[in-house]
Amino acid sequence: MTTLLLRAAVFLGSAALGLVAADLIVPGFRIVWSHWWGFVLCIVIFAVLQSVLAPVITRVARRHAPPLLGGVGLLSTFAALLIVVLLPIGGLRIADALAWALAPVVVWVVTAMATVLLPKLFIRRGADVRGDARRA
Repeated sequence: MTTLLLRAAVFLGSAALGLVAADLIVPGFRIVWSHWWGFVLCIVIFAVLQSVLAPVITRVARRHAPPLLGGVGLLSTFAALLIVVLLPIGGLRIADALAWALAPVVVWVVTAMATVLLPKLFIRRGADVRGDARRA
């Protein structure tokens, strides 16, 4: 159960980091901070969509377009962003074509890096806490 919660936290945290990075880096990509609840909902929906869309896109690409298999992460990120932006929850805005081209790349790269690095941070911090408890 702890592992499942840790994975969910890492996945949601990496999605949040990816979206915030795109907000900071990509012109035309904007998080509507005045609707913080909408942004939190965007994070949850984006993370769930990515986890559902990646296997579906992989299956379709394997069957119909094998050269696209390398871009499954980018395609699922783009599709998840598209769906989240179209939902009337008001947390994200993507204004122009350049933002639509750059945002999936930034979100995908940051999310991938965070998915690798966050568990190491949690595991190391957990080991440090357990070590301190044993010494006490």
